[in-house]
Amino acid sequence: MNKILKNSWALFLGMGALMLAYGFQGSLLGVRAVKEEFSLAATGFMMSGYFVGYFIGAITIPKLISRVGHIRIFAAFASIASLVILIHAVFINPFVWFLLRVLTGVSMVSIYTVAESWLNDRASNKNRGSVLSLYMMILYGAMGCGMFFLNFSNPINFEPFILISVITSGALIPILLTKRKPPTFKKIETMTLREAYISSPFGMVSSFFYGTIQSALFTLLAVYAAGMNFSIFQISVVTFLLAVSGAISQWPIGKLSDMYDRRTVIITVSFAAAFFALCAIFASSQMYMPDGLATSKFWFYIFLILFSFCSLPMFSLILAHTNDFIPKEKFVAAGASLQFTFGMGAIGGPFLCSIFMDLTNLNGFFIFLMFFHILIGIYGIYRSKVRPVVENPDSQFVAMPQSITPAGIELNPTTEPIEEPVKNNPVSIFNEDKSSK
Repeated sequence: MNKILKNSWALFLGMGALMLAYGFQGSLLGVRAVKEEFSLAATGFMMSGYFVGYFIGAITIPKLISRVGHIRIFAAFASIASLVILIHAVFINPFVWFLLRVLTGVSMVSIYTVAESWLNDRASNKNRGSVLSLYMMILYGAMGCGMFFLNFSNPINFEPFILISVITSGALIPILLTKRKPPTFKKIETMTLREAYISSPFGMVSSFFYGTIQSALFTLLAVYAAGMNFSIFQISVVTFLLAVSGAISQWPIGKLSDMYDRRTVIITVSFAAAFFALCAIFASSQMYMPDGLATSKFWFYIFLILFSFCSLPMFSLILAHTNDFIPKEKFVAAGASLQFTFGMGAIGGPFLCSIFMDLTNLNGFFIFLMFFHILIGIYGIYRSKVRPVVENPDSQFVAMPQSITPAGIELNPTTEPIEEPVKNNPVSIFNEDKSSK
């Protein structure tokens, strides 16, 4: 672990700062949308822009990195993310914010791709699992802490937007000043969606549904809490609990999936998450009852923690389940295909959820989450009857943070590089240039 920190401290520090800003930004925009009286549909549409940009960037950025280089990409898109958040404070309009969220999505997926390919280059087959676990803890921990910056100033003011820009810009400093040699870019082999579906229909379908769930969950939870008249501090607590409890749950849930039938574990946690979402609805319905405010919020926090504990490890479970049905050499390609499917589902999640909330009420947020978790569970039961369990000794659970990109899938400790790093590319600043030494 000391060696990992020594080799990658600049990256961890920079990514921690970026996730502070990212966690703050997501909650700030949701609360500000409520304060500006955006409709729920407009808010969901605006928030979905991030995942549109994320999806676009995930497809295009790897080629750009191979041409320009990791550090230049990181610096350029971190600067864009820093600039874009300031424009939010100038133009208060859902459509403008949607376009800005697209730019933020492209910028963040570019940053994640650089960070994760850098980590993969630093890691060995023996410590990749430890590297990714540490990376996940830093990302979730920093994102959760960033949500407490909501208390810095009233969301209606412009100061919070400036603070996000300052933190994002500051994240550049440790990475740009590091003396460590940057990584060479490893080209990722892909599978067609048809091949991935044939290999694991449940993995592909559940990945799509889970993308819908997670995008709605992370973008609209603050909107839900603000609409339920939570204070700014209480909104910070809610979003913090979501991130941190999801990170903590990765290891115990993953351990169970390695010990028992992984598909059964996915089905169980899906139905459990749906149940705790229902419990959260009952807890929230008590918030306006006389003399029950403090107690009802306490139980709401408990049920949210339990929901997150069951729900957030699911993508890692889905990835490991998919790997159960394919040979070791295709793990990276299958992971990239799952990310593609996850991204397609994520694009529509916030908008669909906001429409559902508009047609019902604010508790439609949890009904939406409950519905899609139940869909995953029901489809899992169907697939269990169609296809028997497969024991694949090369497949195992690896905790994956919410941000993981196709490049980051390479961090799977059971995966060997598919292709040799690209060498002698005169365009990339990451190739070793002896004349510059």
